[in-house]
Amino acid sequence: MSILIYAESAEGKFKKVALELASYAKNVATSMGTTVTAVTINATDVSELGNYGVDRVLVVSNDSLKTFNAKAYADVLKQAAQKEAAKLVVLSSSTDSLYLAPLVAVGLDAGYASNVVALPESTSPFVVKRTAFSNKAFNHSEILTDVKVIGLAKNSYGVVESISSLTKEDFSPVLNDADFSMKVEGVEKMSGKVTIADADIVVSGGRGLKGPENWGMLEELADVLGAALACSKPVSDLDWRSHEEHVGQTGKPVAANLYIAVGISGAIQHIAGINSSKVKVVINTDPEAPFFKVADYGIVGDAFQVVPKLTEKLKEFKAKNS
Repeated sequence: MSILIYAESAEGKFKKVALELASYAKNVATSMGTTVTAVTINATDVSELGNYGVDRVLVVSNDSLKTFNAKAYADVLKQAAQKEAAKLVVLSSSTDSLYLAPLVAVGLDAGYASNVVALPESTSPFVVKRTAFSNKAFNHSEILTDVKVIGLAKNSYGVVESISSLTKEDFSPVLNDADFSMKVEGVEKMSGKVTIADADIVVSGGRGLKGPENWGMLEELADVLGAALACSKPVSDLDWRSHEEHVGQTGKPVAANLYIAVGISGAIQHIAGINSSKVKVVINTDPEAPFFKVADYGIVGDAFQVVPKLTEKLKEFKAKNS
C-alpha cells in the first residue's frame, strides 16, 4: 500500500507543485511506514521525482491526454489508486487539480479534504489542518473513509530534497470514450513568462494605474523579480488586461510567497483570493484603503513614483550580488 500523488507537468516538465507534493508525501509516507508512488501523464523525464522522495512512478503516455481533461485524468488517477491499493491520494491545489480532486474522490468513494496546510496531525484517526472562511481561520478535519483524498495548499510545505531509488513502470489505463465527449478546439498559452499558477512572486495592478498604457512599469518590476503579472477584477472587466490575469475569489486564487498589490484598494473578494500569500505588500495613495489592514508591508505613495524607484533599487541590488 503506497501513498499516491499526481505529479503535474507542462510541456513534459514537472511543475513546482509536483515537487512540493512529492516532498510532502515523502514525509507522510515515512511516518506511516510506506512508500510514495507518482502518476505522471506525458512527462518527458520522470527521474527528477527521485530527488524528492518518490519511490515509484506510473508513467502514462497517451496522445489523447495531451490536453487536460478533468474526467479522463480523474479516470487515470482512479485506476492508478486501485492498482496500487492506495489508501491516501494527494493532489495539489493547482487549477487543474482543484477540478480533479472531487472527481477522484467520488470515483474512489473517498473522503476529500481541500486546502490542507500541514502534515497530518494524526494518521489514526486521520486528521488534517485546513484553511477555512477564505483563509481567515483554520479547522481540523477528520477523514473517516477507508480511502482518503487530500488537496495540499500551494506553498504550504515547500520543496525538500530526499533522494530515493526510483523505479518506473509504464501504465496504460483504460480510457472511456464518454470522457472525451467535450472537445477542446484550441489552447492559448503564454510563452517566456512566469504563470500565476507557478509563480512564487506575483505583481498585481488595479485601477490606480489609470489605464493599460501604464502597465509597462509593472512589467519591468515583474521581470526584475522573476514574477508573474496579475490584475484586479475591475481591470480585467475594463479590458485593460486579459481575464487570464484576474486574481481574487472570483478569479485565480494566489498563494505566492510574495504578493505586491499596486493601485488596488482591496475589495473583500480580492483579499479572499490572495490571502494565502505569505507576504503581502501594498502600494496605494489612499492610506485608508482596506488592503492596508491585511498587508504585511504598506507604502502610502504614488505608484508612478514608487514603482520605478523600487525597480531601480532592485536592479542595483541584483547587480551587486550577481
